[in-house]
Amino acid sequence: MNNIPLSQLRTLAMVGHGGSGKTTLIEALLAATGGIPAAGAVERGNTVCDYDPLEKAHLHSIKLAVAHLSHQDTLIHVLDTPGYPDYMGQAMCALDAADTAVVVLDAKKGIELTAHRMMHWAQTRKLCRMIVVNKIDIPEADLPALLAEIQGAFGRECLPINLPAGQGSRVTDCFFNPAGEADFSSVEDAHRALVDQVVEVDEDLMGIYLEQGEVAPEQLHAPFEKALRDGHLVPVCFVSAQTGAGLKELLDVMVRLLPNPGEANPPLFLRGEGESAQPLVPEPDSAKHVLAHVFKLEVDPYIGRIAAFRVHQGTVTENSQLYIGELRKPFKVAHLFRLLGKQLVPVEACGPGDICAVTKVEDIGFDSVLHDAPEDDHIHMKPLEFPHAVFGLAVRPKKQSDADKLADVLHRLVAEDPALHVDHDPNTHEAVIRGLGETHLGSVLEKMREQFRLDVDTHPPTIAYKETITLPAEGHHRHKKQTGGAGQFGEVFLRIEPMERGAGFAFVDAVKGGVIPNTFIPAVEKGVRQAMAAGSVAGFPMQDIKVTVYDGKNHPVDGKEIAFVTAGKKAFLEAASKARPIVLEPIVNVELTTPENAVGDVSGDLSSRRGQITGHQTGRGGMISVVGQVPLAELDSFQSRIKSLTGGQGSYTLEFSHYEQVPPQVQQQLAAQFKPEQDEQ
Repeated sequence: MNNIPLSQLRTLAMVGHGGSGKTTLIEALLAATGGIPAAGAVERGNTVCDYDPLEKAHLHSIKLAVAHLSHQDTLIHVLDTPGYPDYMGQAMCALDAADTAVVVLDAKKGIELTAHRMMHWAQTRKLCRMIVVNKIDIPEADLPALLAEIQGAFGRECLPINLPAGQGSRVTDCFFNPAGEADFSSVEDAHRALVDQVVEVDEDLMGIYLEQGEVAPEQLHAPFEKALRDGHLVPVCFVSAQTGAGLKELLDVMVRLLPNPGEANPPLFLRGEGESAQPLVPEPDSAKHVLAHVFKLEVDPYIGRIAAFRVHQGTVTENSQLYIGELRKPFKVAHLFRLLGKQLVPVEACGPGDICAVTKVEDIGFDSVLHDAPEDDHIHMKPLEFPHAVFGLAVRPKKQSDADKLADVLHRLVAEDPALHVDHDPNTHEAVIRGLGETHLGSVLEKMREQFRLDVDTHPPTIAYKETITLPAEGHHRHKKQTGGAGQFGEVFLRIEPMERGAGFAFVDAVKGGVIPNTFIPAVEKGVRQAMAAGSVAGFPMQDIKVTVYDGKNHPVDGKEIAFVTAGKKAFLEAASKARPIVLEPIVNVELTTPENAVGDVSGDLSSRRGQITGHQTGRGGMISVVGQVPLAELDSFQSRIKSLTGGQGSYTLEFSHYEQVPPQVQQQLAAQFKPEQDEQ
């Protein structure tokens, strides 16, 4: 198969809250275009994109899936994403593979949490955006109110490109052929608003429009794309995936109005590292050298690693020799595939804008950049800012003989899920898995059990407290040790001062005259870092501290690295003891949706956990959103409590916010449990 011309390619990420019907909509589009014989159903467990056994069991998407369909000689890649907040890591991965984010809303439930977040994240990644209102056939749907809600939440640039008609049984085009009736509003007014919005980005066209009073749709194509790129226009489409109303019109919009890879905003590549990194704009030219980005990794129990990537420049073919990031040894592309859910469809070539996959390449990881020129080894995609992994569980295999198996399974799971992290506690020798919520971690444990036949014991991990200081102070220590023969000597004077919250750590060498030789300054810093890692008041890592070493002494014979490590460590601890150290605890943002009659009980429960309520917002269907902040340490048994208070109708999401000082009584309890290790003298 030859490369697909840019003009005949579209790539869309279907995003939105769980239950809005993204998977069902993709299924309907596949059936409508002949990609599958008939549409499956989430409830029957036979959809293309929800192919994982856990997705079939729980009746909702858990991971990113890729499908493709054809309409009017155009290849459309569609990325199906999970909608529930616990799986946002998977959903966000789709943003770097798509040109357009299609935010799907439930016509009855309106704008839910994930829709808000995805509209924001898509904008920060410079994607074009479109809103699709699904389930327009539901009698309870108040579509005029929902359109007003959309414009109130996301701006007046959200304009309908078609409108529902016949009580949601069909839709009427408002752009190409603005004639006909609609269930609400005026087709002519909607058309006029669209044209007014589009011509604003093209002064010449605006002049023609003001003079003639109308412009042809063909004249609007280029300014329409510019309006999408600039966020000056967010089209709104209406559809029912269940009845098929609006499906053809949606496909026409995708082909005729959404950007191809040459028209969309370029991906956010960078060349170089850190502050010196410079933006890099790949050219969607099939003849250039290859630049591709891996946005999805799956470890299949039978096939092994399946890496899905989008080509942004050049052409990948079977037998291509590709490098992975900075790795110097290339791999050979043995086989090349397009993805249709779990199905691998062989292809011969993959050009700019296309999405393909390779298998059984162990060195490929999520976010890898694939290239065929060694000089491109410092190119990477601007990192996604994934939600902080707030929830944690300590896991230990039920059978000690499964310890190696646990390590291997966790390695595979982390490779697939960029929002899943594993920490190893050196004291308990346990692995701590951290994710975006209890449901997220629950699915991880279920996958361990069902797919890998691995049973583990779990318990809540230690809360990730931190320590810092509140006052500047100075410390001094002379380490002198004589054991017959060569001794040890090192003396350090230093001062410490607090930095603003979140600043981390700064080490400054202000020694004059070489009283501490330059070769021993790293040893002093090493000792300081050891002291900070062990904590001063309650045994937790210290942060947000500036340490300045300004004086000391050395011995020409007994001066040793170990001596300055010890002197630096003890000088820091002396200073910290005088700097009024405090313990910090993680504070999380909580957004809780509850029936109106349970708001008082829910708010009271949050307050009893040292939480602060910052706002309430009325939603649809008698549901209220309660927003606030609460210490993570106080959320033990929170899920079961909310379930009880709301009759099972409540749900909540957590997101890391910041660190804050614990109350004095909590610090006293934590300090009382701390037994600092004694150094050998």
